[in-house]
Amino acid sequence: MIIRNGKIVTWGEPNEILEGKALLIQDGLIQEIGNESDLLAAHHGEEVLDAQGQLVMPGLICAHTHFYGAFSRGMAVPGEPSRNFQEILANLWWKLDKGLDEDGVRYSALALLADATRYGCTTLFDHHASPNCIDGSLDIEADAVVESGLRASLCYEVTDRDGEERALAGIRENGRFIGNVQSGKYDPMLRAHFGLHASLTISEETLEKCLAENNGRAGFHSHAAEGIVDQEDSLTKYGKRVVERFAEAGVLGEKTILAHGVHLSPHEIDLVAQSGTWLSHQPRSNMNNAVGVAPIEEMLKQGVKVCLGNDGFSNAMWQEWFFAYLIQKDQMADPRAMNGYDVIRIAVENNSRLATQTWEGLRIGKIERGAAADLILVDYHPITPMHTGNLPWHILFGFRDGMVTGSMAGGKLLMKDRKLLLLDEAEIAAKSREAAIRTWNKVNSF
Repeated sequence: MIIRNGKIVTWGEPNEILEGKALLIQDGLIQEIGNESDLLAAHHGEEVLDAQGQLVMPGLICAHTHFYGAFSRGMAVPGEPSRNFQEILANLWWKLDKGLDEDGVRYSALALLADATRYGCTTLFDHHASPNCIDGSLDIEADAVVESGLRASLCYEVTDRDGEERALAGIRENGRFIGNVQSGKYDPMLRAHFGLHASLTISEETLEKCLAENNGRAGFHSHAAEGIVDQEDSLTKYGKRVVERFAEAGVLGEKTILAHGVHLSPHEIDLVAQSGTWLSHQPRSNMNNAVGVAPIEEMLKQGVKVCLGNDGFSNAMWQEWFFAYLIQKDQMADPRAMNGYDVIRIAVENNSRLATQTWEGLRIGKIERGAAADLILVDYHPITPMHTGNLPWHILFGFRDGMVTGSMAGGKLLMKDRKLLLLDEAEIAAKSREAAIRTWNKVNSF
């Protein structure tokens, strides 16, 4: 199709806001950016999508999420409120994931994929757990992703907290899925990482088995130093901090994603930077769990490839941008902290680089010739002048989630005029409620 009559935000280097231009979309790619009249004349047989003066932008990217987190919404956790992060894990998340069956895995994924489509998040890096439904769980998620039309990299989090048998099953599930993805058995919108839960629930023996199974095929995707308990556990058991342990084992690397990094030492930050490892920041989750504030500005100064995720919160990623912008200022008591361009560096540039690397060089998160046609339409009418110099602040202070009216991934239109085209939101919500009730009943029985 040809997308016309829009203001095109390229997120290129340098960023541009193009007017009077149109996009030719073919074979899932942006084939041409040209004068509107020229493209329409040269390709008069193509379907035309009128952007109606809206912004045309690359789709948003989430570097770390948990689809199954959808079922935590509104769930009452039995007992006294959790006093710390360890109790939050034990009382909520480690019971919720054990309550998932096949329907729970499927409909929690579909619910957040519909959420992502509506909010314009077209690429996601999911980190899955379902200890009572491990074998084939990534295929269930993969089917949901394909049904949604979105782009996603999936993994299963390996952990020892549910016993050796389940740890080995998680290792096999990662290995099987990675092999199938890399042999071309799945839709090209899918990719794979090798999931690890976190240092505090993975023994040396299990970690060695993960490395052997992966055998360098894929990057790892793991939580790291999200709470101080992760560091305390690693120092007590191994005499090393979390990232030091991961570095010595061979987990770090240019394809690996570490999530959070709230309690990293300067030496660990240097290890992450020198290894080229990605570090995903999730400020809303960190605030909600009261685990602290990651030293993002220091990480950026040291050359860490900081990205932005949401940890299973809603896929309204502009909210994540805004909290990332605010939390550093509050933590450092300095209004100069976390410049708007720093947010763009994290949420746009680095997220784009991560996705582009994961899809073997296919440019994702940019509007340029040959890039993936992962696009959104944004109905934003600025009340002050807007240009490339102040665009970050227009997004931070002016954009709202409901402003996304259309979304596309891989050249396939997923939402038009705020109506989802591939997913039935009402049916998904109804089936999700049924599955959530069964999951919650199991949680209350543990």
